[in-house]
Amino acid sequence: MSQKRCYYEVLGCPREASGDDVRRAYKKEALKHHPDRNPGNPSAECAFKEVNEAYQVLSDEKKRVIYDRFGHQGLEGGAAGFDGGMGDVFSHMQDLFTEMFSGGGFASGNRAPRRGSDLRVQQRLTLSEAAFGCKREVVVHAPARCDDCGGSGAASGTKPESCSQCRGSGQISSARGFVMFTAPCPRCQGRGQVIKTSCRACKGEGLVTKPRKVTVSFPAGVDAGQRLRVQGQGMPGPQNIPPGDLYVEIDVEEDPRFERDGADLVTRAHVGFVDAALGAEIRVAALTPPDPEKAHGEKAHGEKAHGEKAEGAEHEASTMPLTIPPGTQPGAVFTMKGQGIPRLDGRGRGSLIVVVQVDVPTNLSARARELLADFDSELRGEQAAGTASSRKRAAAK
Repeated sequence: MSQKRCYYEVLGCPREASGDDVRRAYKKEALKHHPDRNPGNPSAECAFKEVNEAYQVLSDEKKRVIYDRFGHQGLEGGAAGFDGGMGDVFSHMQDLFTEMFSGGGFASGNRAPRRGSDLRVQQRLTLSEAAFGCKREVVVHAPARCDDCGGSGAASGTKPESCSQCRGSGQISSARGFVMFTAPCPRCQGRGQVIKTSCRACKGEGLVTKPRKVTVSFPAGVDAGQRLRVQGQGMPGPQNIPPGDLYVEIDVEEDPRFERDGADLVTRAHVGFVDAALGAEIRVAALTPPDPEKAHGEKAHGEKAHGEKAEGAEHEASTMPLTIPPGTQPGAVFTMKGQGIPRLDGRGRGSLIVVVQVDVPTNLSARARELLADFDSELRGEQAAGTASSRKRAAAK
């Protein structure tokens, strides 16, 4: 009796799962047990192979029919031991045996072409770049086609030869009872070609690791934690198979002037107590698009395009006027609509929320103290007069 686990149990999906459900379950389990995520873990490697084996069966309609009816033994040619015998097998798998007698195998099918693996990199943006969008060159360190051998893996002056065991097909077929099974050729590992003299640069792999630049367009309104997909910029696939995708995870630098709340920005404005009392027009921090020419010039001179000096200079210039009314209190909030972060869906911008902080002077001259004392007396007198008037009006009523 087979000791293999149930393929549905391996993928964690029910027997009635659709083809799409099986595919999603496979991606989840394959990512969980992938050797790159579990280096040096033999149990994860075994689980990864088990997941792939289960998917090879359950993603193939004909194999799945056999497996659902006869289990592992059906795929191993032992279906005759089940109830119904071989006659029942023929009645339920007519299409399968038609393919078998025509010389076909289980490995064929209308499957989507494979592609290379995906890559992930992280890119740090300033708040202004994230808000208004930008184009950046992202450096990716990944395998690329070897220039010495053109990706063939064979040494210069030679070329891969057709595998004599599988005759260049990459697969070998074997009969088990009445069923023909197809598997990757063990000599060429399914490539269909054999390299006698390997390229020294890539050691026969056809790929070498080297940096390359990918231009990525970041849309206006992106935020930290989001990621962009750049199609076809991932790992190249073997034997001219399409490459995977590049995923760029976004990180946004903290801006000392602002706190971001979705599409809104919160900033603090320092106001003297005289301006707060009398009202005034003040300058508040504003978010403006980055200057691409300035950033390019800083990079050309070997300076950080987003360093502290450049950021500080930009901050000093990025202000806008705000009129505060007389008697503005500490902590007063003013909302400037349309001055926040552009929304990803393109429907305008959020708001700039200004929180007023009234600054009280600490080092006063003698003259300033005298004036403040007079000011305080004046206020107290006005308050007393106002209180007396209120009392008279109340008494008159």
